[in-house]
Amino acid sequence: MKVSRIAAAAAVAGTAVLALSAPAFAHVTVQPEGTAAKGGYAVVDFKVPNERDDASTTKLEVTLPAGHPIASVMPQPVPGWKAEVTKSKLDKPLTMHGEKIDEAVTKVTWTADGKGIEPGYFQKFPLSLGALPENTDELVFKAIQTYSNKEVVRWIEVPQEGQDEPENPAPVLELSAATDDHHGSGTAEKTEKTAAADSGDGSDTTARVLGVVGIVIGIAGVAYGVLAGRRRTTA
Repeated sequence: MKVSRIAAAAAVAGTAVLALSAPAFAHVTVQPEGTAAKGGYAVVDFKVPNERDDASTTKLEVTLPAGHPIASVMPQPVPGWKAEVTKSKLDKPLTMHGEKIDEAVTKVTWTADGKGIEPGYFQKFPLSLGALPENTDELVFKAIQTYSNKEVVRWIEVPQEGQDEPENPAPVLELSAATDDHHGSGTAEKTEKTAAADSGDGSDTTARVLGVVGIVIGIAGVAYGVLAGRRRTTA
């Protein structure tokens, strides 16, 4: 009897834990595909799960951080969804590749063409971002999720360090340390320079070897001529 009671209590406790932890997995989140380094470019995925059993997610609005504007923002096409990019004027222009940019993307909206995200499913919405700011460790994106029954969930609460996670936390992108190779060109340039140096060293070495061989052949020819002359004189 005691064993069965303990087992029943454990089952109830386990169910309670799952029930309490389930919502934490249903938040709208953002993760990079690879790394998101300061000053570099990255592709990030906004993961949107459907939390409802009787409605589908038909719209997602993601607001980019106004305090850290990003000059280049491009959505990747998602089948069954239409993406709309909203730009706004900047108070302080950005400099990108030597050019000043006075506007930046402030919001991206995805609207379903069909059924959207049905119950029991999730969808990823990729964005290409760059250059990422170098003066912060994270970027906070506020997201609004709309369901087919007109319900709206606002994932806009900013998590605070040392405090419990809010009920509707905003997606937060953690940025890694800056690297010398922001665009990948640095590695390519180093590779090209190394190859060129190796090629130059190889050419110099080949030329030296050929020169030495030529000198040896020349000396051998002269020696053969002298010996042949002596033999004729003796005869």
